[in-house]
Amino acid sequence: MIEARNLSKSYGATLAVDDLTFDVKPGTVTGFLGPNGAGKTTTMRMIVGLDRPSKGTVTIDGRQYRDLPVPLQEVGALLDAKAFHGGRSGYNHLLCLAQANGIPRRRVDEVLAIVGLDAAAKRRAKAFSLGMGQRLGIAAALLGDPRILIFDEPVNGLDPEGIAWVRRLMRDLAGAGRTVFVSSHLMSEMALTADHVIVIGRGRLIRDESTARFIDSSSARSVLVRSPAATQLSELLIGEGATVEPDPSGALVVVGLDAARVGEIAAQAGVVLHELAPQRASLEEAFMELTSESVEFHATGSASGGQDDR
Repeated sequence: MIEARNLSKSYGATLAVDDLTFDVKPGTVTGFLGPNGAGKTTTMRMIVGLDRPSKGTVTIDGRQYRDLPVPLQEVGALLDAKAFHGGRSGYNHLLCLAQANGIPRRRVDEVLAIVGLDAAAKRRAKAFSLGMGQRLGIAAALLGDPRILIFDEPVNGLDPEGIAWVRRLMRDLAGAGRTVFVSSHLMSEMALTADHVIVIGRGRLIRDESTARFIDSSSARSVLVRSPAATQLSELLIGEGATVEPDPSGALVVVGLDAARVGEIAAQAGVVLHELAPQRASLEEAFMELTSESVEFHATGSASGGQDDR
């Protein structure tokens, strides 16, 4: 288990991580979410001892990373997909790590097969694509067969098959009782992969709860309703304080009333309904809503219009 207590990190006058307290428990995939600049990578670097906290502590099964006797056999981490010597082959990169950490040579072949790089093992790493570099980084994280795994944006550069493979891998690792901590900006993938989410913004904790509860906490809910008397129904619903918009299929998207109330209003007016379905917010919608005040960079302009600057 990873335990962070009042964890803070300053770089000069910049407070990158601000009093974070959280646990990452075994047997689950925990998603680490936040806008760019929220402090996710800095937090992960402190977990594995690459950055020293300004205040607070972070431990792995009760010990700081620097106190682990053979770190790679207890914690596997992918923080930088290009953290390898480009002149070495993928095989030799992993072999060097294995020899430095008392890991048998046969394990190198095993992890290369797991990540699908066995056929490219003898190629120099500098010739690897971004996706192949990600796979090599994942192989390095798995090399010591650790109980705790930390991945920072593990699906960058991967094709759809590779993304689905990473999703299965994370689920399998957690299913085997391991602690899996993963950051990603792909909310659709986190919705499919993460059991639990820790959400931060501007270095501070926003939410620490199950993925389902996080989504349910969003106000971005609506009701999809379809009726041959759509115009009449729309007027009735607006009269009850709802916001009503047509969707591309001709149905109505209702915000501000739940499905039960929409059905009651239609029934009282004798309006026939062909469909009445509550629409749950997505993880992306919940994330956007709950982190909107923590986004450091906002794009406001349009790519079209205005004068040509050439």
